[in-house]
Amino acid sequence: MPSRENTVDDPETTDSGRVPTGFNLVPPPGWDTIPLQAGTKDAIQRIVRTSVSQLPAGFPKDDIPKARMQLVKELKQAVRKARDSNGLTLYLPVERVHGMLIPASFIASEPLASPTGNAKHESVLVDLARDADDASARELDGTAAVRTLSKLPADPDRGVEVPSWRVQYAVPIPHSAPAKWLTFSFSTLVAPDMDTEFTETLVELFDAVMTTFRWSHT
Repeated sequence: MPSRENTVDDPETTDSGRVPTGFNLVPPPGWDTIPLQAGTKDAIQRIVRTSVSQLPAGFPKDDIPKARMQLVKELKQAVRKARDSNGLTLYLPVERVHGMLIPASFIASEPLASPTGNAKHESVLVDLARDADDASARELDGTAAVRTLSKLPADPDRGVEVPSWRVQYAVPIPHSAPAKWLTFSFSTLVAPDMDTEFTETLVELFDAVMTTFRWSHT
């Protein structure tokens, strides 16, 4: 799927330089995007149409409306969760692999700012790296970023029946004042019948996607 520009701010120039107005990211093949601020309904309808068109030839016709309604319900739930996480765009797989949908997704956040309004880019990255069990420095389109990896246990009380892995990239928005940054949060469920190698492959896929990140200045 080609890259899609995500707008994060109006054109602005600060004393230190020009602030990017958005970013581009190339999703993996077989994935689609749902914008969370405008165009959400149209994106859901597009994904549902595509999914229904890919149902097996022997799928009972009488069950198609039920399958469509279930998918709409699941997508709306995913959208609500992404919005609750300050999401700007939701990325998720829409094509089946060996008959199954990959249990993974990632969210690009809205521009985030420090609650106090005076945090510096460097201090945010240092704090993220210090608080994480597995953190590493990265660079996205010339901007220093931090990548963290967390392995989360199941939490049945919150409706999470299986463990998950979460990878997050935090990248400051260059020249923003006060300092703002974006996060890109990937998560994949670790089902009982999934081996660790498959989960690691999905994480590597997300890391590869993040290498396509580019700022835009339109």
